[in-house]
Amino acid sequence: MIPRYSRPEMARIWEPENKFRIWFEIEAHACDAQAELGVIPRSAAETVWQKGKFEIDRIDEIERETKHDVIAFLTNLAEYIGPDARFVHQGMTSSDVLDTTLAVQLAQASDLLLANLDGLLAALKRRAIEHKDTPTIGRSHGIHAEPTTFGLKLAGHYAAFARNRERLVAARAEIATCAISGAVGTFANIDPFVERHVAEKMGLAVEPVSTQVIPRDRHAMFFATLGVIASSVENLATEIRHLQRTEVREAEEFFSPGQKGSSAMPHKRNPVLSENLTGLARLVRAAVTPALENVALWHERDISHSSVERVMAPDATVTLDFALARATSMMEKLVIYPERMRKNLDDLGGLVFSQRVLLALTQAGMSREGAYVAVQRNAMSVWEKGGSFLQNLQNDAEVAKHIDADAIAALFNMAYHTKHVDTIFKRVFGE
Repeated sequence: MIPRYSRPEMARIWEPENKFRIWFEIEAHACDAQAELGVIPRSAAETVWQKGKFEIDRIDEIERETKHDVIAFLTNLAEYIGPDARFVHQGMTSSDVLDTTLAVQLAQASDLLLANLDGLLAALKRRAIEHKDTPTIGRSHGIHAEPTTFGLKLAGHYAAFARNRERLVAARAEIATCAISGAVGTFANIDPFVERHVAEKMGLAVEPVSTQVIPRDRHAMFFATLGVIASSVENLATEIRHLQRTEVREAEEFFSPGQKGSSAMPHKRNPVLSENLTGLARLVRAAVTPALENVALWHERDISHSSVERVMAPDATVTLDFALARATSMMEKLVIYPERMRKNLDDLGGLVFSQRVLLALTQAGMSREGAYVAVQRNAMSVWEKGGSFLQNLQNDAEVAKHIDADAIAALFNMAYHTKHVDTIFKRVFGE
């Protein structure tokens, strides 16, 4: 991912220094286990830890000749370790190092993403509670429907990200497995104890059956989870983008002093953050299909997945890390306009109370079909000519036969629509 959308801590996980450091730790821990089994001298394992070093430029130089990254790394390692380097990588295959390293990196990335989710959840909760009772119009198909509250809108997004957090915790556990099982995964040349030892040291679980690679259904689930999280980011961003439209203007991204919205039109204040988040979500989801396609490998191993993962693992995690941080900042600073929300609520002359009138007429004795026709008749008049829905109903002779004017007016009550907001908040946030 380009620097513009990268944050240093996540980017460092995918830098060569971190990758080769993990490679070294895997090999060194494996040597410790081999020494404990008596396969290699204890002194050799100690030498690996004491003298083991690597130089990224030298590894790249060797790889240009060998065309094999793990061999290039081991060759460079041997240049520092000396004769005892012959005991390194005993009975192991390249995938033992590569797949276990990827598991460590994805676990590290998950921890940062979980912290990001916690930050976004905290921001959403604070703003939801702040506007729990701020009335606003609910929309279906983009059209005014019935009243809700802005806090309830945000509570819905909070609940989605809380589910996403649970999904990511599960995905992290599923991806964090270690495979040190040798060629085709049979442990023919390495004892399973080595795998258990390395797994414990690296904070991983043991992969039950690794053939020669860790099964890619684990990775598919991981990246699918990132895709779902990205879609939730886009869902939140889409809401903000709509609310900031000039015709709506119920909420607005913070516009800092000195910020410019357009090179041509000085008046512009554009929803650039939420639009950016929409685009970033597409990039994260772009990893999902390749991850699913990586599941089908030839027999015990091929490398058709390798090039894909070298690109998508850093890009998807770095991008989502940036997106979650940006979404958090956007929600923390979001400017909210309750007065405009109220104005929009009243914009249709009370039509948003139509369902309650419909229900009241049916309870007063009208058939549902007859009540629907009567309510819609008065509503369409407001749509086409303007005016007051309440007055139309009060002047309708058929409606008046069932409900008097005062009873109709009592139906136009905002509190009726928000009476269960506390119940929903307790479901989402607890007592």
